Amino acid sequence: MAKEQERFVTAYQENTYGVETRVLVDRATGVNYLFARFGGGSGGAGLTPLLDREGKPILTTISDEE
Repeated sequence: MAKEQERFVTAYQENTYGVETRVLVDRATGVNYLFARFGGGSGGAGLTPLLDREGKPILTTISDEE
């Protein structure tokens, strides 16, 4: 039986000055999201779609092999 793929792929990850930043790509839609977490467990976090200059979501195609 084939292993089921996770829906979201981490395309980019950075941890600078206590801020964890990730770009997540939804395999089903191709939409890119920015996730940021501040201050570890006691801080806050946020998630938002990444948009181009016209306000449309940035899309990335993820192949099944990735």
